[in-house]
Amino acid sequence: MEPSHKDAETAAAAAAVAAADRGASSSSGVVVQVREKKGPLRAAIPYMPFPVAVICLFLNTFVPGLGTFVSAFTVLCGARTDLPDRHVCCVFWLNIAAALIQILTAIVMVGWIMSIFWGMDMVILATSSQATRSRASHSSCEPAGAAEKPGAREDHARQRSSHVLFRCFLGLEGKEGI
Repeated sequence: MEPSHKDAETAAAAAAVAAADRGASSSSGVVVQVREKKGPLRAAIPYMPFPVAVICLFLNTFVPGLGTFVSAFTVLCGARTDLPDRHVCCVFWLNIAAALIQILTAIVMVGWIMSIFWGMDMVILATSSQATRSRASHSSCEPAGAAEKPGAREDHARQRSSHVLFRCFLGLEGKEGI
């Protein structure tokens, strides 16, 4: 009995799969980098000081959208976002829109869950910016200002003024040792 055409096709397919498996094992050293693409609402979440981010998470947990609403005002106080090309007022209104979405959809639990995740993102961003700031301050052995980027002084002044505003907001201004 002679092998049929179908048996030949099956054998050819099995040989192709075996060849592909051998090729895949030899190229297993490939590194793939994945980058998260953020939408405008997600990118508008401000990088806040850690205590303020925790307060916003707490507010978002118990009153959906309230922490997001408060975080919108931190943008006006100088908190930076992942939308550097947008005007501060535009980023402020994006955060207000996110807060309204959370409030209006909280009735069906979607907004409440979104609000909690939004607060968690605020805390994650606060810890990541805190970690990069501490790494940057400890890793430089050059004299201050030797390798300064253009606009770094303005950035530092804006961060300092926003820090003072946050301390005032929290009632800590004027208290030494805190």
